[in-house]
Amino acid sequence: MNIDLTGKNAFVSGGSQGIGNAVALELTKLGANVTIAARTETALIDAVVNLNMISSPFQQHDYVVADYSDPDKLNTAINRHLRKHNKPFHILVNNAGGPPQGLAIDANEEDFLAAFNTHLISNHVLVKAFVEGMKQSNYGRIINIISTSVKQPLPNLGVSNTIRGAVASWSKTLANELGQFGITVNNVLPGATETERLKAIIANKSKKVNKDLETVAKEMMNEVPLHRFAKPEEVAFAVAFLASPSASYINGINLPVDGGRTSSL
Repeated sequence: MNIDLTGKNAFVSGGSQGIGNAVALELTKLGANVTIAARTETALIDAVVNLNMISSPFQQHDYVVADYSDPDKLNTAINRHLRKHNKPFHILVNNAGGPPQGLAIDANEEDFLAAFNTHLISNHVLVKAFVEGMKQSNYGRIINIISTSVKQPLPNLGVSNTIRGAVASWSKTLANELGQFGITVNNVLPGATETERLKAIIANKSKKVNKDLETVAKEMMNEVPLHRFAKPEEVAFAVAFLASPSASYINGINLPVDGGRTSSL
């Protein structure tokens, strides 16, 4: 099995923390040159330092300060980076942070538009920026980190459930269009994963049901057949494989990494 990414350039959004950072670390271990993007430059600098600590002398890592809530500014930042470095990206991992919690019926139009911009439009901006380089290299891996809500809507995540479905359909459409160029497009669907977002979900639920954090977390873990939450690196392992040469015939799929929690196949 060939999972070597030596000489490949990867772009990971949300790469300074959580699942995105775990993905950046795993791709680095496999030999890729990794560019990470997020809003906070200090966090990006620290993350790149950590990538360099586990790299060979031949790998080069950098970052882009980018706000995914503003697709126009994101487009400007990405194209500036491409002009400066003049290199193709072979791997794109879309991993913007999830929309705020709440019921769909309580959301206003602006909530849906903001989520649409942050997730679908910004994802599309990045694909448009990188796709020609992937075509010329005859190697492209586009991996969208979404949610198991694509298969089964999650309670109190109305806007998130809605936009994740839109991204999944967009992704499947691109998989059909880009496969002929050696570019695969797949989605990874994390379940409950030990991140800051999960902490916020547990805290919100704790207030709603008037139970302590530990009890709520335990109840949520018991909903998972493995009776635990995922670690970010476990999601990253799936992403790294889909980014590899050995995943060349896997295209257009939704891959849950949820410990078996999702009821549907």
